Amino acid sequence: MLDFTWKVFSNTGNIDTYLLFKQLEQEKEERPDIQDDELAEADFPIS
Repeated sequence: MLDFTWKVFSNTGNIDTYLLFKQLEQEKEERPDIQDDELAEADFPIS
């Protein structure tokens, strides 16, 4: 998820995408035991 978010930001320069990237990066540092996919699911639950 981090790689995808960074690629979108680097291609678009969208500040919201950068802020999302930083938020995901911070959550990963706070909880190193969880995977990127779990972070994404926490923000956007799959129904």
